[in-house]
Order: sequence, then structure tokens, then C-alpha cells
Amino acid sequence: MWQHSPGAIRAATSPSSILTSVPCSSTSAKASTNLNLDFSAHHQAPDPPPTLARVTYIPPCDPKYVENVPCEDTHRSLKFDRDRLIYRERHCPEKTELLKCRVPAPHGYTVPFRWPESRQFAWYANVPHKELTVEKKNQNWVRFQGDRFSFPGGGTMFPRGADAYIDDIGKLINLKDGSIRTAIDTGCGVASWGAYLMSRNILAVSFAPRDTHEAQVQFALERGVPALIGVMASIRLPYPSRAFDMAHCSRCLIPWGQYDGLYLIEVDRVLRPGGYWILSGPPVNWESHWKGWNRTTEDLKSEQNGIETIARSLCWKKLIQKKDLAIWQKPTNHVHCIANRRVFKKPRFCKAQDPDMAWYTKMETCLTPLPEVSNIKEIAGGQLTKWPERLNAIPPRVNRGAVDGVTAEMFREDTALWKKRVTYYKSVDYQLAQPGRYRNLLDMNAYLGGFAAALVDDPLWVMNTVPVEAKINTLGVIYERGLIGTYQNWCEAMSTYPRTYDLIHADSIFSLYKDRCEMEDVLLEMDRILRPEGSVIIRDDVDILVKIKSITDGMEWEGRIADHENGPQTSSEVKEIKGIKDRLELLLPSTWKVAKPLRAQGYGFSIFSCSFRVMNK
Repeated sequence: MWQHSPGAIRAATSPSSILTSVPCSSTSAKASTNLNLDFSAHHQAPDPPPTLARVTYIPPCDPKYVENVPCEDTHRSLKFDRDRLIYRERHCPEKTELLKCRVPAPHGYTVPFRWPESRQFAWYANVPHKELTVEKKNQNWVRFQGDRFSFPGGGTMFPRGADAYIDDIGKLINLKDGSIRTAIDTGCGVASWGAYLMSRNILAVSFAPRDTHEAQVQFALERGVPALIGVMASIRLPYPSRAFDMAHCSRCLIPWGQYDGLYLIEVDRVLRPGGYWILSGPPVNWESHWKGWNRTTEDLKSEQNGIETIARSLCWKKLIQKKDLAIWQKPTNHVHCIANRRVFKKPRFCKAQDPDMAWYTKMETCLTPLPEVSNIKEIAGGQLTKWPERLNAIPPRVNRGAVDGVTAEMFREDTALWKKRVTYYKSVDYQLAQPGRYRNLLDMNAYLGGFAAALVDDPLWVMNTVPVEAKINTLGVIYERGLIGTYQNWCEAMSTYPRTYDLIHADSIFSLYKDRCEMEDVLLEMDRILRPEGSVIIRDDVDILVKIKSITDGMEWEGRIADHENGPQTSSEVKEIKGIKDRLELLLPSTWKVAKPLRAQGYGFSIFSCSFRVMNK
């Protein structure tokens, strides 16, 4: 567990429970008198200089790196092609360019508001950018009030607020029956659309490029809304095929009608069969808005015609256009679409292509074929159960045998296993057990999404990442469960801002990357994206945990290696990584220099010093 604070460390459990589970030597008053023990809180001292540290000390970075996003660096991006916004894609530093320091929090950093209050407010000190309050003043995106920002819920195309805008969408398609659970918002602004969908049990992934509008994704994350830095340029979005029930663009400035429909083709790839694409803003309802948009009627009509033509070539059906909203629906299978290729020569169907491969994979102007069906009424890939039953129903990919080595029985066992593990986590980390304490969670190796599924009733969300190096690509299964996630190579930085997550869960990550990149670099990335007073839970081979401990000591993390949930003598294997034994480590990064102290909770050094142990299982 982590605390970026000059105060004492908040305990993972009460001191008495730790002392009971891990007996320490006697601390009686008599012993204290005879030995003249010193119980001063030495752990509150400033960072030790490298020469005095007992381990390899990793210092804080220069304050100029307070918002460092290594693979989205604005200076590095200028070296790349500006055509199609390629310069705004991921461009990661070389190994020799990696920072070997801990990204600090900004001056005055304060623990974010808890959900649902965070939907409305964020501290200015945490995201010190006022640009949007000026640029979008009349559109109700964000306002600055004293020491905080407020978010009225407005947007360029929904000045009455996101809630009313979503109600308008709900009058056109059914948002209440559980058939729509996952959504993607392209060019999201401050993610008010995604923020207000949550009250309707719809989970949206919002993305926007860095610095198109200063800090928009950072605002979204500070509000407690799922978001990533991203752009539609030349590479695929980092999601599997058939992932989202609904895609949305509200004046997102993506040139849908250009490049032979490349970007609508990519939306088609990630939409499930029968999924919806919602468009508001130019060119929709151009007849009423063309003067305000400072464009000619001819230009806007041409743009709308181009989008309509591409949508028809993808076999989408335009359901309705009402005022400023237009909605299309993807077909449930490609029976008719295959037949009409005689009319629409382009796009052709993709050949010899893995539709789920989406890590630095180039977009193509070809149509991703849906799984074959036996009749015209069948839903390609299988029918999804409605939410909330969808969470624990056997995913269609598993039922069809499309995920190598994963059976329906294995899925059920994994779901039950993670319910047990999360219950155990909550018994040793009282902050995880406290509803609302954590909001933004990250699972670095999500497998079937069992960790996130076990937490679904808590007021939080989990970004489930599937490493691109994993033997089995399971991200499609995670989306079929009604959860969200992304692909990631953990030898590289994640496309998110510092201080994104309250809790990071890492199951066998360090075993997976043992011969691929430096353990220290992965830990520093975890350090970068973890919030002050956040937590880390690592499960891995005990020898690897000991190595991790030696590095985190130099990062001023405090923690302990704890027993397996079945007890210290239990042995098991992590199924997705052959031969790895399960252990659990709770890490509590210690003090961090912030100008405004965070409230201190007692966590004595004596507890730490006697709680670290390694036991054979």
C-alpha cells in the first residue's frame, strides 16, 4: 500500500492484527526500560541521501516531470509525421532515455474527492490547468472556483448537460434493459458522457489525444472516470474486435469521411454485432448550425453524404436522425454484407488478419469479417446475456472454444477463485474493504477479469490490462463479461497520466517480464501511475518478491510479504503462466514530499520490521 505523505503511513490492517499474525519479540515495559528502546517515528524523516541509504536509493525526479507521460511526450512527438496525427500516437523513449527516478506529486496535492462527489469536483492543485475554463467557458465543460474545479456536465453538443443528453439518446435506443453495457467515447473532452452513463450501469472507456485540450483526460481520471490518452491516427485502438456495445462521437473532430473510411472501419472492428454508433455535431443537422460552425452548406452536405456512403458500405443501418443526434447500427452478422460486395467493391473483407491484434497494429481499409453463422437470424460470435447476468454467464468466446485452453468449467472456477481472493484482500487491506476509499483500479494481468468481477458491487472501476506477451489473448472475454480493459506491454509506459490509480493489482507480472525488461523500470512505472496514499498488491513467486522488496526499499516503499489466502503451506499454480507459484505481497510505499500534508494514520516501524517474512508454503 502506498502513501505519498510526509506523515506516518496508514496501516493495511490494525497493528494488533498484524502483531497477532506475525509474532514479534516482546515489547513489554520492562524490556523497554532495560534495553532503552527508542520508539521515535524515524520513518517520518526526509528522503535519505544516496550515500546514507542501505539500499540503492531511487530519488524523486525533477519537479518538471510532475506530469511525465513517457510514451506521449509532446517534445518527442514533434519528430514524427503530422499527417493523420501520427505524431500524437504512442512514441516511447529508448531504453537509454528512461528516467531512473520517482515522478513527484505537484505542489499542494490533495487526495481526490470520493465518488460520486468527484464527478462534480476536482482539486486545482492536482490538475493545475485553467485553459479549458476559458476555452470552453460557454459550453459548461469545467469551471474554476477557489481551490477546485467544478464540472457542470456540459459539452459542446449538450449545453443542457450530459444527463439530459443521455436521456435524449435513451429515447432513441434502449439504455435501460441491460443490452448495452460497454461503450467507447472518441474524443471525450472531460468525459462527462462516460461519467453520467455510470448511473445507468453502462461503463465507457473515454479517450482523447494529449494536449488537444490541455489536461482533458487528466480531468476525466481525477473525476474517477475510465479514460486513456489515445488518438485515431494510423494504428488500431488497443481493444479487441467486437468489444463495445456502443460507440460515441460528440463533435470529436475525427475526419470520418476521409482516408477511404479508415476510422469508421476501425469503429466497425471494435463494435459488437448489433452495436450502435452515435454521432452528434458536424455534419449532423447542418441545416440548423452551418452558420455557427463557420462552414458552407455545400461543405457540410458533402461531409454528411460521405459518412452516409461509408456507413452503407459497412452494411450499417441508419436507425434515426433526430435534431442533433444520428444513430447507426452494425449488422448482427455478415450474411447480407457478403452478398452486397457486388455493389460495394470497397471496403473488401480482410484476409489472414487477426481481428483482436491491436498493439501497434496498422489500421487497414478492409472490413473485419464477423464469425460465420448458420442462418441469417443468428448473431455472429454468439448472443450476449444482458447485464448484470452477463458478468458471470459463460462468455460466447469461451462457449465457442475460441480462447485456447479456456473451458466453461475453468471460467467458473476462476470466477469463484477470485471471489475468495478478493475477500482475503479485504481482510488484510482495510482501505480496500472500505467502500469509496478506492475509485480507479488497475489490474496489470487480468486474464479472465476475475479480480474486477469480484469487485463489481463496490463503487469503483477496474482497467483490466492483458499483456501483449501473455500466451492467451483474453481481452475479448473480459469485454464479453461487460468489463473494460486495454492491451499493454509493461516494458513500456502506459498511456495515462501520473497519479491515475488508487490501487494496482499485479498477478505474476514480474515472472512474465523476467527476461524481457528490468524489474526496476516496471516498478517505477507503477510508482508513476499510482496515486498518493494508494496501494499495490503483487502476487508472484516468492524469490521474485524478495527481489522486488530490495528495489522498493530504495523507492521508500514499506510493505510485507503475506501468506497465501489458503495459508502458509498452500501451493498452487497460476494457470495462465505455467509453473508460477502463488504468493501475495502487500506493498506500502512510504513517505512522499507534498506541500500540503495528507492526514497521517499510524503505522509503526516496529510493525513493519517484524511483519516482513518469507515462509515456505
